Amino acid sequence: MTTSLLSTAGELHARARAGRRAVVMTMGALHEGHATLIRTARGIAGRDGEVVVTVFVNPLQFGQGEDLDRYPRTLDADIELAGESGADVVFAPAVDEVYPGGEPQVRITAGPMGERLEGSARPGHFDGMLTVVAKLLHLTRPDVALYGQKDAQQLALIRRMVRDLNFGVEIVGVPTVREDDGLALSSRNRYLSPAERRTALALSSALFAGQDRHAAQEALRARAREVPATRARAEALSAIGESRAAADAHAVATAVPGGPAAVRAAARQVLDEAARLDPPLTLDYLALVDPSDFTEIGHDFTGEAVLAVAARVGATRLIDNLPLTFGTFGAAS
Repeated sequence: MTTSLLSTAGELHARARAGRRAVVMTMGALHEGHATLIRTARGIAGRDGEVVVTVFVNPLQFGQGEDLDRYPRTLDADIELAGESGADVVFAPAVDEVYPGGEPQVRITAGPMGERLEGSARPGHFDGMLTVVAKLLHLTRPDVALYGQKDAQQLALIRRMVRDLNFGVEIVGVPTVREDDGLALSSRNRYLSPAERRTALALSSALFAGQDRHAAQEALRARAREVPATRARAEALSAIGESRAAADAHAVATAVPGGPAAVRAAARQVLDEAARLDPPLTLDYLALVDPSDFTEIGHDFTGEAVLAVAARVGATRLIDNLPLTFGTFGAAS
C-alpha cells in the first residue's frame, strides 16, 4: 500500500472520499500497539474507506519538566509502519498548522474527571490533550476515531467530550498490546535500561496479581451461591470431602475485607516489593476506579471497573491498567 504524507488540512480535505474515514491519533514513535490500532481501523474502514494516522507531538499536554524535547521523533519509520499496517495517509502537521495563532486562548477543560489520577499527577495534561484531540477531529473530519485502552483515563475523557459537546464521531477503544513479558507497549519503554525494564515489569505484575485475586474471589462466590443451605446437601458435600471447600467459599463470599480491598492489596504487595529493588519503582498511584468518572469504587460496587497504576523507574514514568468486572460472578475482563 502506498501511504501519502500530508502536512496540511487542506491537502487532507482535498482527497476524494468514498467510504468511512477512520483516524488513529498518535504522537509518533510508532510501535506494535499503534500498528494494532491501525489494523483495527483498516478493518472498520473497509476496502472502500480510508485510514488516516496523525503524527503530532502536542506541546500543550507536556507539563513543566516533562519530556517534550526528549520525546522521540521518527517520522520516516512511522510512515513505513503505518503503511505496512494499512494506513492510507499519515497526517503530520506542523505546530502552526494545528495552532495557527500560537497557543490557543480558548481550550477544552477536562472537568473534575480530568483532575483525578493522571490529572492530579500532571496538572493541565488532560486540558491540553482534549484541546488537541478536538482540533484534530475537526482537521481530519473522521467518521470513527480509535484510541488505545492503555490510556484508559484519556479514552474516558475523549468519550465524555464527544458526548457532551455533540461531536459527530464514533469513538472506539482498542485493548492494550503487551510485550511477551507483560510490559504494556509504550513509546517511553525505549528510555528504560535493562535493569530499569526488569523493575518496570512490576506494573503489569501488580495488575495481574489483582486480576488473579479478583478472579479467585468471583469463582468462590459463584461456588458459594451454588451450595444450598440444606442438610442433605451438607451431608453430600461432607461425603465427598467438599465441606471445607464449601465453608471456605461461603466465608470468602461474605468476608468484609474481600472484593475491591483484596484486589488493591494483592496489587499493592507487588508494588511494595518493587520499591525495594535496584533500581526501585516509585509509585505515583494505584487505583481501582469506576471508568465513568475515575472515582474509587466501594466495597459493594458492581459493574465494570479499572485497576490503574502509574509509577516511575529512573527518569521514566509509565502507566498501565486492566479492566475488571465486579458482581457478576465471572472472571476479569
